[in-house]
Amino acid sequence: MALQRSTVAFQTIRNLRKINGEIKLHLRSRTTTASGAILPEPKRTRFGFFFVICCVSTGLVIGTTLSKMVANFLEEKELFVPSDDDDDDD
Repeated sequence: MALQRSTVAFQTIRNLRKINGEIKLHLRSRTTTASGAILPEPKRTRFGFFFVICCVSTGLVIGTTLSKMVANFLEEKELFVPSDDDDDDD
């Protein structure tokens, strides 16, 4: 909450401009220019959702491969092996 308030305060201070000897708050419109003309539509990334799916699936494959390799290494060196003695309580 404090971070949001400080961010807003810093943005307000940054937007203060000295115009004709007076300090005024300068805000830019995001949809129109200073003359009132409408800005063009922002550039869109083609195949954006497809690239997100590719990146996520690649990360999952790499992660599962690394975890499988580490689990095999730990079992081979007998650093982490589940004990079977816990089942024989009789």
